[in-house]
Amino acid sequence: MDFKLVSDYAPMGDQPEAIERLVADIRQGVPAATLHGVTGSGKTFTMANVIAQLNRPVLVLSHNKTLAAQLYSEFKSFFPENAVEYFVSYYDYYQPEAYIPSTDTYIEKDLAINAEIDRMRLSATFSLLSGRRDVIVVASVSCIYGIGNPADFHSTMVQLKVGDVMAMKHLMYRLVEILYTRVERDLETSTFRVTGDTITIRSSVGNHCYRVTFFDDEIEEISLIDAETGQRLDRLEQVNIYPANLFVPSKARVEQAVLNIEADLEKQIEFFIKEGREVEAKRIEQRVNYDLEMIRELGYCSGIENYSRYFDGRAPGMRPFCLLDYFPDDSLFIIDESHVTVPQVRGMFGGDRSRKENLVEYGFRLPAARDNRPLRFEEFEGMQGQTIYVSATPAPYELARSEDSIVEQFIRPTGIIDPALKVIDSTRQIDRLMEDIEDCIKRGEKMIVTTISKRMCEEVSAYLEKMGVRSRYIHSDLDTLERVQILEDLHADLFDVLCGVNLLREGIDLPEVAQVSIFDADKNGYLRNYTAMTQVAGRAARHAQGRVVLYGTTCTDAMRKTVEDSNRRREKQIRYNIEHGIMPRQAKRNSAQPSPLLDTVAGEDKGVANDMKAVYDSGVMGVSMVADASAQYNAGSNIDQLIDQARKDMERAAKSLDFMAAARYRDRMYELQQIKEEQLKNRY
Repeated sequence: MDFKLVSDYAPMGDQPEAIERLVADIRQGVPAATLHGVTGSGKTFTMANVIAQLNRPVLVLSHNKTLAAQLYSEFKSFFPENAVEYFVSYYDYYQPEAYIPSTDTYIEKDLAINAEIDRMRLSATFSLLSGRRDVIVVASVSCIYGIGNPADFHSTMVQLKVGDVMAMKHLMYRLVEILYTRVERDLETSTFRVTGDTITIRSSVGNHCYRVTFFDDEIEEISLIDAETGQRLDRLEQVNIYPANLFVPSKARVEQAVLNIEADLEKQIEFFIKEGREVEAKRIEQRVNYDLEMIRELGYCSGIENYSRYFDGRAPGMRPFCLLDYFPDDSLFIIDESHVTVPQVRGMFGGDRSRKENLVEYGFRLPAARDNRPLRFEEFEGMQGQTIYVSATPAPYELARSEDSIVEQFIRPTGIIDPALKVIDSTRQIDRLMEDIEDCIKRGEKMIVTTISKRMCEEVSAYLEKMGVRSRYIHSDLDTLERVQILEDLHADLFDVLCGVNLLREGIDLPEVAQVSIFDADKNGYLRNYTAMTQVAGRAARHAQGRVVLYGTTCTDAMRKTVEDSNRRREKQIRYNIEHGIMPRQAKRNSAQPSPLLDTVAGEDKGVANDMKAVYDSGVMGVSMVADASAQYNAGSNIDQLIDQARKDMERAAKSLDFMAAARYRDRMYELQQIKEEQLKNRY
């Protein structure tokens, strides 16, 4: 199936020329090209048109989950009939295993896995393995970390066909081998239920549910059914049941892996004893033997990824299998915000290796643990297909790789010019900020405030709430889906000011934002260099009256260059608008629908966005309304709903480690409960 681009818009401004040039260069076989496009110029739409014309499987690589979620949403809207997938780290929280020799401190691995993101990762690999050509996978750098061998993945897939001779018990054994669980009642993802001569299977991907009916030892019928009602939706001739996990080696591979682990354990014990390090020898013996016992009994153990080399059948030092192995050779790579993403890919191996060295050196892990790693940068380069680097501020690396294939896109289809930049003394930055917020709210506009630390970000947001401003904050401590929800809430006019640190830079699509205020713009460092400030300023580039305020006591070289380059682009854009008779018009969001990621949130979280406006308006989000609580929540109010919402907000804030907000929600919940009790007393 070919890609089918669906859009209400046609390419405009610099887009037609950029699309034509990129498609021509890729078809001519250039190894890399760069799209140098300003924020708001429609780079994603340009890439969607390139994808539609080239008709190849595509990996879109992003440097953070929030931007990846936005790209997933946009490509999903552009290609509703094609396979658009999402592949990011499935950890909501991850503390890696580590050992600190200087203090003799061992830190055990701790993590929390997001089941929905895990399901989406599986869906991405299934789409690629299915042989489809119309596949777009939006991924973070998680794609360069080890996952299962694609050959093993094919061999463990269970293929069922009407008329096949297969004992019912054999199918049950096969399902258990690929990590499905037998249940008696409700079917959840990766489970199956046996009723008489029928096995009902809930797939590990999506909401697919299959009913397989046997007649003696023959498959008589296969039906696609509704997972909730059990109603038959379609009759099928055959179906593939994919494993419940990306790490499902064959039974023979597991047996061989155990033998190899035992052999390497003996060598490592002998090495430590020869070195006179009995403590390390005893430690590695105990830890590995315990893991082996767990693997024999249960098929897995904690930290089994450290033995991935054995299960994959790889030689020592050989790179791990990763998502890139699932792509065909002619795939197209798109590296979004390449000036950040490329250095991030480059740095992954070194950080992982230094941590593993201590674990191996002091007897916590076998040397094979070193081979459970991300790709080296040169390995990543070797696996790249033809690549398009996309950035508003491309770095020398991608410009050098692209050579003569560098395409500029500075004219926005909306005619909007770059936001005006203004430098203001930071001595009155809070007072000036409050004045600007008041002006923005009067005009129905939104504002972004960026700080240089998470703590300052939270404190500014808390101060604004205290002053009666509808405010939220966003930073890396919040889980993926919660960040997506916060951005959706801003689109839905549930608050006015968004405070952030570094996530509100590259690519975030916020056309409602008219002003960006950058605190401490004169501080030297990564967050206040030319690239960072240009990217942050770009968040106001989708608004017709966009403006940027830089607070500082001095004007640094980075600030000066940011202002000069912005003015240069503004002159070019104004000249183009005059020559073509274009009047700037307000940009609109690429997709008016909420992010598809939010459709995957568990049932108890659905509807939260629909209730949030009432919560904001009720004053629950701001402590300034405390004194008016009893007047607000009279007998006619649905106080039980407000209590329940306050409890949910408290739990969500605590989960995000925002304990100050959690305490405020707790106090609000207690206050509402007291009001309810008073109402009941007065009633009787």
